[in-house]
Amino acid sequence: MQTPDPNRRHFLGGAAALALPSVWPRRSRPHPPSERVTLGVVGTGIRGRNLLRGAFLSNAGFRVIAVCDVDATRREDTRSAVDEHYGEAGCAAYSDHRELLARGDVDAVVIATPDHWHAIQILDACIAGKDVYCEKPLTLTLHESAAVIVAARKSGCVFQTGSQQRTEYGHDFVTACEYVRNGRIGRVLDVDVGVGDSPSWCDLPAEELEPGLDWDAWLGPAPERPYHSDLGPRGVHGHYPRWRAYREYAGGYLADMGAHHFDIAQWALRADESGPVKVLPPLDREWRRGAALEYADGVRLTHGGPSGVTFIGTEGLIHVDRGRLSSVPESILSEPLGEHDARLPRKPGHAADWLECILSRGRPICDVEVGARSAAVCHLMNIAYWHGRELAWDPESWRFPGDAGANRWLDYERRPGFELPEY
Repeated sequence: MQTPDPNRRHFLGGAAALALPSVWPRRSRPHPPSERVTLGVVGTGIRGRNLLRGAFLSNAGFRVIAVCDVDATRREDTRSAVDEHYGEAGCAAYSDHRELLARGDVDAVVIATPDHWHAIQILDACIAGKDVYCEKPLTLTLHESAAVIVAARKSGCVFQTGSQQRTEYGHDFVTACEYVRNGRIGRVLDVDVGVGDSPSWCDLPAEELEPGLDWDAWLGPAPERPYHSDLGPRGVHGHYPRWRAYREYAGGYLADMGAHHFDIAQWALRADESGPVKVLPPLDREWRRGAALEYADGVRLTHGGPSGVTFIGTEGLIHVDRGRLSSVPESILSEPLGEHDARLPRKPGHAADWLECILSRGRPICDVEVGARSAAVCHLMNIAYWHGRELAWDPESWRFPGDAGANRWLDYERRPGFELPEY
């Protein structure tokens, strides 16, 4: 590994031990069915607002009572929208997520911030005893993925990852996974996932700072750098910002949609509690497709191919994407599953599934480990492109066994004052 630029993320030597607090808050009982779950929303950019409108304000089982964002314009706009929806003033607004989490009347929190903030806010929410819904990709690093699983399990929180393909889109992804699991394409040989590129380091020039934006807080654990509107767009914007393209803040468009599509691959392969065991770089270091991961049974998960997920087996293939589900031969999907074939759950929606589990204290369909391991697949793919060498991976210990050099890539050095919460 080359010596990194001092202004960029520094990867640490090995994963730090996951020390946990001796006392964690726990819910003594589920909410009575007549109660609304009180909700705080952290991150009011386009994704946070879409979740509010499409999933939470429209669900009578939730009551949004607080919002948080480091941008005053978006924060106040969202607070006004919440108050208008309920027909009364009462939604609080914060610039620091810790102030929102300190409220005893907030039962659960929705996290829709940029990826580099997720792990800190998840851990803070677990410590505060809140149930959590966090957007995908769940983490920025492999170490963070391991940490959030341990924290969520220790706190006893009900955790939903925003991988909505397991519950929405006409249940096409559920159907595809059922047919693969029931052997309709024979033995699975390869799974091709068509998503975007691995990220690059951010090299954007400086721009005049957006009024009302706390830029230092937006950067958080990431390296200090000047403001640019591609990262923190001005005002109440209607597009997905390009911070997703840069390594300091995200796993690139490979992880952005990959967290959805790799998640479906994991589900079909029954790998929700495990993962691949080998990392294979592309044949040419300049290629942007062709990295692969291999599972213990020899199945390869390859970055490339048409948009969506293509399952290739000894007796045919199934392709699934949003709005598309097909097979070769066509008879694979045209013949219904038998009464003795294994079925997967069909939930009415992601927010509804989370609410049901908050009330029952069950595990949602995209529990923390599901999200963390799907994010880990994205991180391993990126490592294949960044470092260009074959690696063994142990999904149980969350390490590259016997490879001290590779274990330096498990995490990075955060800016002082923005470290992962100490336990």
